[in-house]
Formats: sequence, C-alpha cells, structure tokens
Amino acid sequence: MKLLHLSANPHVRDRVTSAELMRDVVIAMLPTAIYGVLQWGFHALLVVVLTTLMAVFTEFAYQKAMKQPVTVNDWSAAVTGMILALNCPPGIPYWIPMLGSVFAIIVVKQLYGGLGANFMNPALAARCFLLISFAGKMTAFNNAGADGIATATPLAILKTTPDASMNLMDMFVGRIPGTIGEVSKICLLIGALYLIVRKVISPKMPLIYIGTVALFTLIFSGRGFDMHYLASEILGGGLVFGAFFMLTDYVSSPITPNGQIVFAVLVGILTGLFRLFGGSAEGVSYAIILSNILVPTINNMTIPKAFGREGK
Repeated sequence: MKLLHLSANPHVRDRVTSAELMRDVVIAMLPTAIYGVLQWGFHALLVVVLTTLMAVFTEFAYQKAMKQPVTVNDWSAAVTGMILALNCPPGIPYWIPMLGSVFAIIVVKQLYGGLGANFMNPALAARCFLLISFAGKMTAFNNAGADGIATATPLAILKTTPDASMNLMDMFVGRIPGTIGEVSKICLLIGALYLIVRKVISPKMPLIYIGTVALFTLIFSGRGFDMHYLASEILGGGLVFGAFFMLTDYVSSPITPNGQIVFAVLVGILTGLFRLFGGSAEGVSYAIILSNILVPTINNMTIPKAFGREGK
C-alpha cells in the first residue's frame, strides 16, 4: 500500500529552504525601500521598520500564546510586514500600517494555519483592509521630495485628465508621488532581476501580467495605440511592484504551469477593469487578492493529464 503525504502550499520541494527564499525577497526589496527613504526621509524609514517589526512580533506573540512552534526565523512575517509598509504612503501615521501588520499576520495568515495555508496574500489583504478603513490616510501621497505636500499620483491625474502628459523619465526613476516602495521602477527592476537570477521567481507570470494589462489598456482605454499613455499607465502606479513581488507569492498563486498563465491573465484583466472603469485610479491589490480566491479552482482546472497508467 502506498502512503501519500498531504500538505498545504507550496508543494515544490527543493534544497533551498523557505527562510532562504524569504530572505532573498527582503534583499530584493531593499533597493526600492532605500530609494523611498532617501526621497521621503526619516518618517518613511520608521514606517518600514515599525511595520515590519510589528509583523514579526505579532507572529511571535500569537504562536507563543497558542503554544505553537515559533517560526519567525523563516522570514515570512518580515516579508509580509515589509511589503505592506512599501505599499503605504510615506507620510502615513505609524499606527495604521502597524495595525495592518496585526491584521495580516493573525486574521489572514495564522487563523488559516500559518505559512502555506493562507488563501490570499496577507500583505495585500491588509492593505485592502486599510484602504477600506482609512481611505483618506491611505491615499494621501506626498509630492516627490517635498514632505507634507499632498498631491495626486500620475494615475490619478490620468484618471481625471486623460490628455495630461506625464514625464516618463521621472516615472521610471521615481520622482513622482506614490507609496514608499512603488515609485522607482529602476530599483524594482533591480530587485526583480536579483530574484530571477537567484531563481526565486520566474519572469513568466510577471511578464504575462504586465502584457495583459498593456493589451487591455490599448483596446479599452479609448486612446488607441498611444504609446506614451500606455507607458504612463505601466510606470505610474504599483503595476511593476505587484508583478514581481506580489503576483509571484508561492502560497497564493497557482502551482500548475497553465494555471500560472491563467492566473496572470486574470489578474491583468481585473487590473485593467479597475483602473479604466473603476472609481479608483489603481487596482493592482484588489485584482491580485480577488484572483487569489480562485487559485484552487484554477489549479483543479489546469492539472496536467497523467500520461499512461500504473500497472496492476
């Protein structure tokens, strides 16, 4: 009789440990985090540090209270806290993202069984929770290089003034308003390249996702093949950050090759829908967590057919 071992995601087995993978993700986010701190100052640094520490402390305290093995040394809580912090405005009060860390770790992660058992990305779920609960604070962005001066993000400007012309170089470098970690595409791509070289992620899903958003924008934006507008949509918000650091989450993304393609296309379509036809200028976070819910179905529908059968 054969004994089968059942476990939660991720199912891929390798000599590389979860801690090493998560540590690589933290390292990959350092360039964009450092850029955000240099641009917005000490307050942004405290947001990143305190939010990350709160995520780690919450996981430690919860597991101690529940008499569970403490797993903070796997770096997954640090990744959750850091992603959440980098998805927050630089001038946000410290306690708001710290509250988000508690929500992410306890409600989205630990109550479902911890790492590998959560059905959606904890950091993004917490961000959406904060967007609903503290909409004003979560959408109050500082002007690039000017603390305390509230201004609109490029996507918000394009939403209200479609004919506005954006400076693509400023958007690529990061001299624009936005969250702490999303503005510098150069830094994000450096981190993404590190993850790809280290084989932590594959570029397949991110590129399919970005390509889907681009195609959807070209078809439904009403701007035709306006490449400047398209580039502004890709560079102006959290698309690149979401593509390489959130879409590729091992636990909440499909494990089948075809499922990963379906997932990336689905998230891309939802992102395009939210951006072009929704009330908000952004839509990456909502698109990813809504698609996370469908991952079990996507996996079941895209399981490769077995070749041959076992002899009796």
